[in-house]
Amino acid sequence: MLSKFGARLLASVHMLRRPTFARATHTLLIASAFAVCAVPLSAADAAKVLVQSGNVSIIRDASGYATALMDNTLVNPGYTIKTGADGYAKLQVSDGSVFEVFPNSEVVYKKTNSVGDLLNVWLGKVKVVIQHLPGIPNPNNVTTPTALISVRGTVFDVDVEDEDGTTFVSLDEGVVDVHHRLKASNDVHLLPGGSVRVYPNQPLTPFKDNGHALYKIYQLGQRGLQDLIWSRPGGPGGGPAGSPGGNQGDKGKPTGTGTGTGSGTPPAGTGSPTPPANPPGGGGGL
Repeated sequence: MLSKFGARLLASVHMLRRPTFARATHTLLIASAFAVCAVPLSAADAAKVLVQSGNVSIIRDASGYATALMDNTLVNPGYTIKTGADGYAKLQVSDGSVFEVFPNSEVVYKKTNSVGDLLNVWLGKVKVVIQHLPGIPNPNNVTTPTALISVRGTVFDVDVEDEDGTTFVSLDEGVVDVHHRLKASNDVHLLPGGSVRVYPNQPLTPFKDNGHALYKIYQLGQRGLQDLIWSRPGGPGGGPAGSPGGNQGDKGKPTGTGTGTGSGTPPAGTGSPTPPANPPGGGGGL
């Protein structure tokens, strides 16, 4: 049997072991966390090339060295995408959002690692389709030399028209807010069909409806034009060309539908010509 002194000594040893084990476990967890953080995040955030054609290249660092972009290539944050006069690329990011880069463009994919940063368009045109779950916004930012475009689930175009950074923003679906980065002015809130041009040296001017009414008129006009083309004679859904009741082969045929006037005399201009009177018989006398 252990003496009281021995029991106390054994208890002290156990108490020393517990914090030692706890410290070891805590140290192991910290080391694991650092190991996870050490994994490059760019692989998860990389954009995948879905389609590319023509002259398209990527620049990976400040050296400016460009390499050709291929299908299924992963474009990491910080990479620059450049297209030539015939270049086009369509890329998809991890949340399902898609962006297209059109000819003669220079675009940085996720210029910074801040939340919501998507593209920095230096020159040229992009089209962006932001995906989001129902009822859950997916905020993203697209920047140009003159504009900051804040978006949620939406479809819109951004076109940097010149080296001064003049930017044209147009919205197809959803909502975007356009902020001038160089001039103090009110932001412009775009609705579907709306657009705004951001000039380097001019403040933004808010619009009353941002083109929404005009867009609706345009849609109605387009629909009316389609209906007209569809239903016109000779069109896909209309009657045959020519007269409403005839076809190309009926040209020159009588258009009347009656067989006479009831007196045996055909209607003027529609019946057979009256035969000439019989000539004198045999050339002889009466």
